[in-house]
Amino acid sequence: MWYLCVFYHRLLDYRRPEVESLAELFGGPGAGDAVEWRLLENHHADSPFHLVRLPGDERLAAQIANRSLLVKGIYELWGHGATYDELEKAIREYPEERKLPYLAPESSFKIIVDSFGKVISFEEQNEIIKGFTYIPFEGRVNLKKPDHKFFVLETDDYGSQNGLPPVAQKTVFFGREVGAADRHLLPTYQLKSRKYIGPTAMDCEMAFLMANQGLARPGKLVYDPFVGTGSILVAAAHFGAMTMGADIDIRVVRDGHGPDCNIWSNFEQYKLPEPLCVLRADNSLPPWRPGLKEIFDAIICDPPYGVRAGGRKSGGRKLLKGIIPPYTVPDEKRESHIPSTAPYSLAECVHDLLHLAARMLVIGGRLVFFYPVLREDDVADVAKFPEHPCFKLVASCEQILSVRYSRVLLTMVKVEPYTEEIEKMGEERHQEFRENHQKWMEGNLHSAVFSPAEQDGKPKFDKDSKPKYRGKYV
Repeated sequence: MWYLCVFYHRLLDYRRPEVESLAELFGGPGAGDAVEWRLLENHHADSPFHLVRLPGDERLAAQIANRSLLVKGIYELWGHGATYDELEKAIREYPEERKLPYLAPESSFKIIVDSFGKVISFEEQNEIIKGFTYIPFEGRVNLKKPDHKFFVLETDDYGSQNGLPPVAQKTVFFGREVGAADRHLLPTYQLKSRKYIGPTAMDCEMAFLMANQGLARPGKLVYDPFVGTGSILVAAAHFGAMTMGADIDIRVVRDGHGPDCNIWSNFEQYKLPEPLCVLRADNSLPPWRPGLKEIFDAIICDPPYGVRAGGRKSGGRKLLKGIIPPYTVPDEKRESHIPSTAPYSLAECVHDLLHLAARMLVIGGRLVFFYPVLREDDVADVAKFPEHPCFKLVASCEQILSVRYSRVLLTMVKVEPYTEEIEKMGEERHQEFRENHQKWMEGNLHSAVFSPAEQDGKPKFDKDSKPKYRGKYV
């Protein structure tokens, strides 16, 4: 069935992939691929109004809307038009058998007027509601807890001057609410009220989006190999998943800011199940025994790519260069010992992450991670993303961070079992990618992002050169 899906106007590239992932989560394997989209006539691609066809019945649509962070509501569309007269004609033509169950005397209802890109006064809203007398409502009005909510959604015809995606023609929608988002968890989990955070702690909204992309739910095991202060695991645990994490910095894992301010206190603060364990481990030297594989349902992480924090791996410069031999820490120094580390390039980090995920994810498991992209002339570099023969890329969602670079959330699904032959193919693809794409991955992304960029003696990037809205260019 086709529904009207109304999004919040933010994180535009993430909206459709989140709905498809939640359809896969609640509808079962293949449901995400069965989702169909259609853009309304005269609407910009970044408009919050989209038509979506979902497999299954209304329960799936309600589950998606209730879990989603970016869906404002999903509605059974009774009609739409450029004017209220056109809207009335469309509603009258809508099948009676679809309308009558929600107009019965024993049910209560409420009509809500909403808008996008304009403000409708309280008096105007009342006049609009009074204009729907042609709909034969027989039930009583209940403004607090109605059985059915009906929405009037109105846009105006405007260009690109008000900071929103342009709309060529005014549109009025009328529909019955099937499901609506519950965003109360965002103020509950906001970072400014969290006990333990760090300079790279993941924003709570993005962490929940990543958990949705990873299909976190009860009975699933989610692993974060760059756990830091645990923001991603907190989001996964909120949705009922079992969690595990690892980090190379033993001070973060073991100490935090004290016995009452560490990773564990974050889970205690929100009354969430604690992680099964948090390891001091190195992504380049995973701690798993050789025969162990396919135990995680999802690996969700934000690898260090050198802008706010650089990647580190075990070894130290002298050890890696062979100046000193490998050593064993004496027992009396183990408690206070902090292992030496060396720089860890993004190319190595991503390769090791894909190798780890190929080995440790179950078939159908998801790898969700951020990947940085340099931008030229405000357009993301279209170079290939990292690949592995075990994985299929199902979503790539860009978040623009500055005129110089952005980050893309990559969602991959494991479709092939891990074998020695697959491991060799993965190494070949990594070498090919390393030689032909993203040369800056071997260097310092920080300098590429923050160094002055000039062209003919003038700044290359002009923030006012193009009209934009919420970080997107028209």
